[in-house]
Amino acid sequence: QVQLVESGGGLVQPGGSLRLSCAASGIFSSIAVMGWYRQAPGKQRELVARMTYGGSKNYGDSVKGRFTISRDNAKNTVNLQMNSLKPEDTAVYYCYAHFYDDYWGQGTQVTVSS
Repeated sequence: QVQLVESGGGLVQPGGSLRLSCAASGIFSSIAVMGWYRQAPGKQRELVARMTYGGSKNYGDSVKGRFTISRDNAKNTVNLQMNSLKPEDTAVYYCYAHFYDDYWGQGTQVTVSS
């Protein structure tokens, strides 16, 4: 059974930083894509960042230059370093993995507020 477990969400002031982590279990081969999506209240889920097994990265336009994705292929983990956070970054952040099918974590809340 494939599971994605996120950690690292929380409350941070504008301009602050947070680091999200996600570990995939139940997969014993290469994960083609791992990444992060987010969903704010009343909005559609949107891409934050995704990274292929080979190292190619894609970022959502609103986070370019502020967020950095990284992954450890050997451990099946993916991280998201979020800097210069803004109130509009407030959302539930979901870990994502594509391994023959799409898998999602349970989500972790990120709140940016003073």
